[in-house]
Amino acid sequence: MQSLPPVGAQLRAWRQRRRLSQLDLAGHAAVSTRHLSCLETGRALPSREMVLRLADRLEVPLRERNRLLTAAGYAPLYREHALADPEMRAAELAVERVLKAHEPYPALAVDRHWHMVAANRMVPLLLAELPPALLQPPVNVLRLSLQPGGLAPHIANLGAWRAHLLDRLRHQVQASGDPVLAALAEELHALPPLPGEQPAPPTADAGVYVPLRLRTRWGELNLISIITIFGTPTDITLSELALETFFPADDATAAALQRLAATE
Repeated sequence: MQSLPPVGAQLRAWRQRRRLSQLDLAGHAAVSTRHLSCLETGRALPSREMVLRLADRLEVPLRERNRLLTAAGYAPLYREHALADPEMRAAELAVERVLKAHEPYPALAVDRHWHMVAANRMVPLLLAELPPALLQPPVNVLRLSLQPGGLAPHIANLGAWRAHLLDRLRHQVQASGDPVLAALAEELHALPPLPGEQPAPPTADAGVYVPLRLRTRWGELNLISIITIFGTPTDITLSELALETFFPADDATAAALQRLAATE
């Protein structure tokens, strides 16, 4: 088993990732900058309360808070259950209800590495024309969206959508330091543009949102994506779960999805 970096080194890395000075972090933790410096350099060990207080200010994910506690010599605090475990049944039902209630519009749930863990019935309908091999679990929705054999040829504004997904992923890598996400970002950045793909407009970042314009046999669907997470989770799995819901950006898209839901 690979040993963890010292807790001080981890705290320093998280502080630098959040672009906080020692003065700012020390003020929140109600300690002197000298003591915080001693914690970061390993000359002093933080108490369990101090680890949790600093982790809260640094917005450290629950999985990484357990790593901090372990490195400091304390037992992990946060448990991790599979979504199908009995302890997670209430959360699983909540996810199912949200996805079902969103019909006739597509909605799905993804884990921290963007693997699809649940979806309402509209999602497989919209993906029905893709090769079945690509839809075998685990399906990584970012990879499925951008790979040439996947959804990419069906996205009318692929350049803008690609830039949007890669920028979102870049922010996640910066915020989490997750090596799996970093490897995924490197893989997706290496994908070549498709023939005829238009680059993202220079003003794309200045817009209100980036739509997903999807070519389908029901016409072009113009969709807005919204990400939702659970509030105040105490389970690692639940804290890393995100619901992505798509809304119609125009009346034609709304009508097309309603017809699809009624006929399929």
